[in-house]
Amino acid sequence: MPDTITLHTSSVLHSDVRHRLDTVIDAALVAERVVGAVVLVSHNGSTVYRRAAGLADREAGITMKEDSIFRLASVSKLFVATAVMVLIERGKISLDGLVGDILPAFKPTLADGRPASITVRQLLTHTSGLGYGFLEPQDGSYHRAQVSDGMDRSGLTLEENLRRLASVPLLFEPGAAWNYSLSIDVLGAFIEKITGLTLTDTVRELVTKPLDIEESGFITTDPARLATAYADSPRRPRRMKDDDLLPTMPGLADVAMSPARAFDNSAFPSGGAGMVGTADDTLRLLEALRLGGEPILSPGRVRDMARNQIGAIPVAGWPGWGHGLGFSVLLDPKAAGTPETGGTWRWGGAYGHSWFVDPVENLTVVAFTNTAFEGMSGGGRFPQDLCRAIYDR
Repeated sequence: MPDTITLHTSSVLHSDVRHRLDTVIDAALVAERVVGAVVLVSHNGSTVYRRAAGLADREAGITMKEDSIFRLASVSKLFVATAVMVLIERGKISLDGLVGDILPAFKPTLADGRPASITVRQLLTHTSGLGYGFLEPQDGSYHRAQVSDGMDRSGLTLEENLRRLASVPLLFEPGAAWNYSLSIDVLGAFIEKITGLTLTDTVRELVTKPLDIEESGFITTDPARLATAYADSPRRPRRMKDDDLLPTMPGLADVAMSPARAFDNSAFPSGGAGMVGTADDTLRLLEALRLGGEPILSPGRVRDMARNQIGAIPVAGWPGWGHGLGFSVLLDPKAAGTPETGGTWRWGGAYGHSWFVDPVENLTVVAFTNTAFEGMSGGGRFPQDLCRAIYDR
């Protein structure tokens, strides 16, 4: 297996971290829970562990490389939320500004027909009252309105998808509860209007270009390096079809995912799920944020992102976690059942990814796989096993 590892010791990364991480990765590969993975660990600003393992394309026998490109799914939210924060930093928008002031055609209503006003903060924290189609039954209102979750090839424009989204009553009064949602897709359209650029160009100009991130965007830069997508299956992960449906939980709709979307220039840029990129690109962005945000954000803005913004509102399915401006924030490690330190930031992506930043330990971890949902934070055991191996506590 391709394997490049550097090891330093610290209060978290003990001298046997190589063995523990290797054991987790190798066990997942041998058991065929994941097909391939790239795992990066940065501590005190240095990458202390990096490994590409397994296969980028099992059927073709192509090994995973450190620079393999992945479909990011919800890792996209990190990049778009950061772009929003850059616009806030520059005084172009405010956290409590009303989205309808910029997107007048986006007019969601409550279940009783009353109009509802949604703020930027509520979109960033998933307290807007919006939802996702894969989090409702197959005959749910999002499916009846044919709303795209941003990972299929719907043939819709972003404007049309938002029109359909706004036609469905909100699940609750904005700010009253937490529900994972298409809110970052709405923010994508919002910041397009603010900048006058496409979302693709906005993310490039505000985030990736200033950070010298070259390969994260909405269309793959090198199809030959794009890792093949696989889905959990009883015997071993199966290769995804171009237009696929992946089951989630009993009673809920399947997730519509189209790996071919990464090549489709006509697909609308989904701010919540539509990007591609490398593990190193995501590590670079996370490390920039952990170190205070330069050159794109001030430390104060990063502290806002990393602070629980939803008070005592529970994050459904995630005990012990709150939510900041673009990702979850750990409030109670014991309740969450995790060895991470309180204040840790975490998120992932449906194609099989996880990342977390422990600012107390100066630790950043990015683990990308090509296997949904085993490699996803909150989806499979692989991210949990990696986390326990790192902390060993």
